[in-house]
Amino acid sequence: MEDVGPRILPPIQTWALLSLASGLTRLGSVMMSPSFLPNVMSRFLKLTAIIEVLTGLGLLVVPAIVVRLLLNSEISGAALPLGRVAGVALLALGVACWLASNDTPSSAARGLVSAMLLYNIGATLILGAAGLGSGLVGLILWPAVLVHAGMAIWCAVCLGRSPQTP
Repeated sequence: MEDVGPRILPPIQTWALLSLASGLTRLGSVMMSPSFLPNVMSRFLKLTAIIEVLTGLGLLVVPAIVVRLLLNSEISGAALPLGRVAGVALLALGVACWLASNDTPSSAARGLVSAMLLYNIGATLILGAAGLGSGLVGLILWPAVLVHAGMAIWCAVCLGRSPQTP
């Protein structure tokens, strides 16, 4: 029978989680400052577009490298075309975010930010669980978890604002 006692995290994972919490706290305070609030949704959508297009292109062209950087693991067989499909999906999200960034008061833009909130929460949980549960930790895993968690907070800030505010 396996030991089911408390699991002690390796120092690097403990450091990553503490850094994540600290970074999210700082991000929240910056995003609530008066100088940042104007055009908060437009800024979110433009940054999201850039991140998702770059990640999507990476998955489309070199999925094995992206997976190695994120999870320090190899992919082959059916995982390669699935990685490329994920890349096309991220490209589509990026294009949609970029186009919506100039029409932030619209219901469509708010709907897109709502969908991105779900995506960013899901990505944070799935990637975080991969790092903590299975030990699949690549060079950019924890930064990716931090970025997705921060983007989820940013989504919530955007959705908490009045739809008429740019």
